[in-house]
Amino acid sequence: MNDHPSIAAVDLGSNSFHLVVAREVDGTLQILHKEKQRVYLADGLDDKFRLSQQAIDRALIVLKQFAKTLQDFPACNVKVAATYTFRRAKNIHAFLTQANKVFPFHIDVIAGQEEARLIYQGVAHYVHNEDNRLVIDIGGGSTELIVGRHFKHKLLTSRNMGCVSYTNQFFSDGIINGKRFNKAEIKAEQEIEAIFANYISEGWKSVIGTSGTIKSILAMVSAQNLHQPCITYDDLLTLKQQFIKAKKIDNLEIEGLTPERQQSMCGGLAILIAIFREFAITELTYSDFSLREGLLHEMQQKLADKDIRSNTINNVSDRYTVDKAHATRVSDTAIWLYERLKSPWQLNNKDDVALLIWAAKLHEIGLSINSSGINKHSAYIVANSQLPGFTQQEQLILSSLIRFYRKKIKLDELSEFITISQQQVLKLITILRLAILFNQKRQVSQKPNMEISANSTGLFIKFCDNYLQEHTLLQADLELEQRYLKKVGIALNCS
Repeated sequence: MNDHPSIAAVDLGSNSFHLVVAREVDGTLQILHKEKQRVYLADGLDDKFRLSQQAIDRALIVLKQFAKTLQDFPACNVKVAATYTFRRAKNIHAFLTQANKVFPFHIDVIAGQEEARLIYQGVAHYVHNEDNRLVIDIGGGSTELIVGRHFKHKLLTSRNMGCVSYTNQFFSDGIINGKRFNKAEIKAEQEIEAIFANYISEGWKSVIGTSGTIKSILAMVSAQNLHQPCITYDDLLTLKQQFIKAKKIDNLEIEGLTPERQQSMCGGLAILIAIFREFAITELTYSDFSLREGLLHEMQQKLADKDIRSNTINNVSDRYTVDKAHATRVSDTAIWLYERLKSPWQLNNKDDVALLIWAAKLHEIGLSINSSGINKHSAYIVANSQLPGFTQQEQLILSSLIRFYRKKIKLDELSEFITISQQQVLKLITILRLAILFNQKRQVSQKPNMEISANSTGLFIKFCDNYLQEHTLLQADLELEQRYLKKVGIALNCS
């Protein structure tokens, strides 16, 4: 038996794809293996935010390689996060469909805020600091800025500015001059403008940079300054003048700048100059730990049964003063129903039960807005809140369960999902609806004495003795529910 199972994190970035394999030993993660491949995915986004097939093909080649490395890994030990370019791509479904054929692991397209949170966790678990710190990660398509202390973030943001996207926007023909640099810097400063006041108010004692762009800038600075361990504002201005002197991207021959970084460095340098200037940063140190290490620690927590998503749901529940006793009764009933329906309904998603529990806990948070249309209000809050630990898809599924826990189920308003079929979501909605229906009286009482079974298109509930005749309100509610479910192709039979 393997006492130290390996886990893997895959970071699908806009510029490069990364794979890290680690194992837990005495509560500490040991890095065993790393792979990095450049894909320049952001280069493949057109002006309508559609990924070109050439860019998709580059990504698929790397995913095939990663699949070979991970061929003996169980799915639960692999976490894959896709970032900015995948968030922006209008044809993301086309990419994921092709990716599923060569890469057997689920790909999570994560929101910018979630990316920032994971980056901070990656840094926090490897870089000790007693005071507030600002963490900066300049990627191919986005830049994340996080203020935190110890393992807790305080401010998170993801701005739409990256080394590839800015190079394409301001240096597309390869010409470098001061005017273009200034335009790129001003654009970056405008991106920072909206967050400036909150960040300055929070403050920090140190600044840490992560990922390839800042690593490359440090390499150039170190090569010219006897291996200086940090980056200063003067260093950045010196590099800028060297870039301008080269006149063309293809002419950049600066010690420490690798050929593969050459084509995207102008945009990255302009962004970092703008950040330094706006926040009056004096120096920045580099950390080699980032998003992928954050993913590894998240997996470590989940394997230890410390899922951050559950903490998030509990925090939201507390914030909206949910009736916890009622939520528990609903979730207990939902689990009871799920256990009896999962086999005939082929419900085998590993998070099905968790989603039902979370939906039960949050389905009434919309009361904080109005009891009328509560399901819509609750779903809106869930869909538009920052939920640490949740991917965009998980948040969408959860909000959909809550949106349709009562009244009509409108198929035209039910999203298409990447990780689960719409039919499976409908079945989870049905389970949640029935669990809530059976707890309408909000009393501490056992669920009805009944047997439940199902086939692919419907379910059958058989109540013992004369239960329905003695509970006419429940009978009326079930008859109404029959009509609602029939319209979405699910037959509910009660006797």
